[in-house]
Amino acid sequence: MSDMISVEDFDKVEMRAGTIIDCKVNKKARKPAYALAIDFGELGIKKSSAQITMLYKPEDLVGKQVICCTNLSPIHIGDITSEVRILGTESEQGVVLLTPSEKVKNGDRVF
Repeated sequence: MSDMISVEDFDKVEMRAGTIIDCKVNKKARKPAYALAIDFGELGIKKSSAQITMLYKPEDLVGKQVICCTNLSPIHIGDITSEVRILGTESEQGVVLLTPSEKVKNGDRVF
């Protein structure tokens, strides 16, 4: 089992739903990745670079709602400043994105 964290620590992690509105190959990333623009409603549009190329094509991602961690420090990946981290499972077939089971408002918080 991994290291345990407190509920207070978990509550510091801000996870929100957003809709991918643009997806292109992040050509300067060291590993295959997409450069994404994700609409979080009142929080605005945020950029992310994600290594999700094994299971997803850009045209399949546009319009897809995803769950992201929105309060991490930005990091530079290739030409992209990744402002949010998309959440997914590390599975045998590759990264499988976490998505709401029903359409929700962009920016809704995950608890």
